Amino acid sequence: MTCRRHATPALVALCLLFILSSARSQEGSFKGSATENKTKIPRVGLILPGSARPAEFFRRGMADVGYVDGKNVAIEVRAAESKYERFPELFAEMVGLKVDVLVVQGAVTARPAKKLVTTIPMVFAVIVDPVVEEVVSNMEHPGGNMTGVTTFDPQQSRKQIELLKEIIPGVARVAVLADRGVRDSTMNATEEAARAMGIKTQALWINPANPDFEGAFAEAAKAKSDAMIVLEEPLLGLNAKTIAELAVKSRMPTLVPPSSGDAGGFVAYGVSIREGYRLAAGLVDKILKGANPGDTPVEIAKRYELVVNAKTAQAIGVTVPSEVLERADRIIQ
Repeated sequence: MTCRRHATPALVALCLLFILSSARSQEGSFKGSATENKTKIPRVGLILPGSARPAEFFRRGMADVGYVDGKNVAIEVRAAESKYERFPELFAEMVGLKVDVLVVQGAVTARPAKKLVTTIPMVFAVIVDPVVEEVVSNMEHPGGNMTGVTTFDPQQSRKQIELLKEIIPGVARVAVLADRGVRDSTMNATEEAARAMGIKTQALWINPANPDFEGAFAEAAKAKSDAMIVLEEPLLGLNAKTIAELAVKSRMPTLVPPSSGDAGGFVAYGVSIREGYRLAAGLVDKILKGANPGDTPVEIAKRYELVVNAKTAQAIGVTVPSEVLERADRIIQ
């Protein structure tokens, strides 16, 4: 229906009613909605809390299960760039696009999505503990219209600190960089793991409204921290390159999450976000073929990724032991 410029008030009102009715009924019921129209290629939405960088991991994961963006699937990507107040707008946009499945990253995105999007099947990626975050009620039977992938490994913080000790034998104090805007920060787990190994920690919280990374590195230097762990959180991922540059400038060895491994960080180590998105793509495939997300178990990403940036190591004056280099999945020269 088209509303002409000189339409009568009654016709305009009818047009508006038609538009609103179409928006409200955009999917009907999420169960089976992805398979209702066999003549069109499926449309998958991806909403990211930080940068758009992880979209490439998702596209590769979709390709692994037979979907090529632009050929037999349309992938719509929207990145909030750490402006979390944009989530309602982005969710509404995906509803308007009538996506068949919506993929969201992290609890910071999944929590509002659960409240605001109730008729579209959803898959979350790389949430540490989706039950604690109240994103799903149960790992085996998530319920509602959402399932996804968790990267939960209670030993990850310990493994990261053990790696730092292996690379920097005399490490005594570690700064931990975290996003204050994220409720599900792993700061506590990192501090506990360090304390168990006799290492002191320095918590450095970055405010999304006024991020001061230079100030954080100045505080780390003032406290004489020997290294820094950068947590896997949206604001930090968005500023991964800035963090890497400041680390080189201050000659601070940094351990960053695998998702930031190509941004210039010294060492990237943790549960692989690439693996998380590969599993998420597999869940999208199941839903597109008719699976109910509420009855589809949450999957667990277990594979670790170790990336060493040899150029950064040289710039900060750290020699990486050969044993670590031999275990690396990638060495960036």
